[in-house]
Amino acid sequence: MTAPANTSHNADAVRGVPPMGGFNLTALGLELRRVLRNRRTVIFTLLFPSVFFYLFGMNNPGVRRGGSVVLAYVMISMAVYGAMVGTTAGGAAVAVERSLGWSRQLRLTPLTPVAYISMKVLSAMTLGLVAIMSTFTIGALAGVTLTPQQWALCGLAAWGSSCVFAAFGLFMGFLVPSENVMQFAGPAMAIMALFGGIFIPVDNLPEAVRTIAMFTPMYGVGQLARAPLSGDFTMGAVASVVVWAVIFGSGAMLLFRRDTQRV
Repeated sequence: MTAPANTSHNADAVRGVPPMGGFNLTALGLELRRVLRNRRTVIFTLLFPSVFFYLFGMNNPGVRRGGSVVLAYVMISMAVYGAMVGTTAGGAAVAVERSLGWSRQLRLTPLTPVAYISMKVLSAMTLGLVAIMSTFTIGALAGVTLTPQQWALCGLAAWGSSCVFAAFGLFMGFLVPSENVMQFAGPAMAIMALFGGIFIPVDNLPEAVRTIAMFTPMYGVGQLARAPLSGDFTMGAVASVVVWAVIFGSGAMLLFRRDTQRV
């Protein structure tokens, strides 16, 4: 007996789209383990922001004379930059998967772009958390004094905002070949940090550059992370984080969909 002609169609209908588009804790756990098994990236994420904190903060006489508040400002900024680099590297690792044809294999699954990008963003943010915790630990040992509430809020704000650069890393990972992704992303991050108030406070920038800084992806992230310390919380910073996360995330989803539709 021959199978009905619409067997394939019926199988697809029975399979359907899983709850939450395929987002599940098992898949997320596998992504997290994959990220944390990359020892070189994890070690780099641990050391990089701490070295920058030493160079820009502990080894800077002007910062040391400014006292604990100024040192804390530098510490938070370097933690944000470390989270930025870590999450971007974690997201950009998708370029390697693309080169191996994994994106096309996902055509065989009902996984939706939203679920896939969400799991990738959360796993990349793990590296951001590593960077923030290591920098905060070095800062505490160096004499930075904050209230428990400030430590917690600054850390949570820096980590939550790092989703912008996890999405940015994914976007770049889908956009350029694996061998070139960090060659493009690295200079882009340095420029964003320079003009976004991470290496130099926005108030110290020329007025024209200050205006440009407010529209960079880094501006809102830095402002929110330092808000518990400076008391300068603005809805503009929140809007900046949300808008850039949506822009990079939507771009990554569109490029992921393009990859999975290739024959």
